[in-house]
Amino acid sequence: MRTLFTKPLTIEAFAPFGDILDCAGEADKIINQGKCGRFHDRAALDFGADGRAGISLFNAEPRPLPYELDMVERHPDGSQAFIPMHQNPWLVIVAEPGDTPGQIHAFIAGTGQGVNFHKGTWHGVLTPLHAPGLFAVVDRIGDTPNLQEYWLPEPVVIA
Repeated sequence: MRTLFTKPLTIEAFAPFGDILDCAGEADKIINQGKCGRFHDRAALDFGADGRAGISLFNAEPRPLPYELDMVERHPDGSQAFIPMHQNPWLVIVAEPGDTPGQIHAFIAGTGQGVNFHKGTWHGVLTPLHAPGLFAVVDRIGDTPNLQEYWLPEPVVIA
């Protein structure tokens, strides 16, 4: 079984797969009587022609490292954002594009970091490393199916 080691989640490393949602750098604007920094328009949300934005809450069971990855999924008709409602690091897994997933990458999202997967990006399931596993998820709501799963021929260990 192949082992893949995690790396920190950075804008440059994650750019081919989506957007990082955080408050890095300087705020774009100071609002609310000077008491709040607005970090404006951090993600390219895409819900397709027949979809709309929806906000759901997920409560995922934590999984320890090393983690055995045996399946990835993608949403061909819309982007999907995972926004933690906690201050713990969590695991973000993505794969290079194609009809089937290409090379797999694993990142550790730090405190205050969320992600937005671009439409069609192969990614692992929501994987908190600690309780609580609470996340707000912004994704496509529509009448057509928007989920494809791919079971890996051989699991990959993420360490």
